[in-house]
Amino acid sequence: MKRTKKPTKVMAEINITPFTDVVLVLLIIFMIATPMLLQPGIKVELPKARAAQTNTDKNISITVGSDNTIYLDDQRIELNKLRQEISLRLANKPDLAVMVKGDKEVHYDTIVKVVDAAKLAGAKKFALGVELKNGPFGFYNPGSDKKE
Repeated sequence: MKRTKKPTKVMAEINITPFTDVVLVLLIIFMIATPMLLQPGIKVELPKARAAQTNTDKNISITVGSDNTIYLDDQRIELNKLRQEISLRLANKPDLAVMVKGDKEVHYDTIVKVVDAAKLAGAKKFALGVELKNGPFGFYNPGSDKKE
């Protein structure tokens, strides 16, 4: 008896189960990693505020650590060089706001010196970094009239 082979059919369906598993794992990884990427590399404990707003625009970010070290966009800088660096950045975009994030243990005098240096450099917009009630951080703008 002669055995006949049936022609094999090409499978036209794609099994998406492994693909779905990979996508879900990547989603979980991104959900965990994203908040870490949004926080600056400098560890500061921000004071809490209710009337704060979030701001995602690219601005000049100054962070003052608990040991009174000053960082300009995550790079350490001395107070006497801060004014010059801010004026260089404001030369190209004079409408940038200066975001000051200071640890709650920092002396008020240091924050005043930082804001003063920015003001002398030509900055016209300021905001203070605070910890939001329902988010990682935001900026308190004393000039805004937005209430909770």
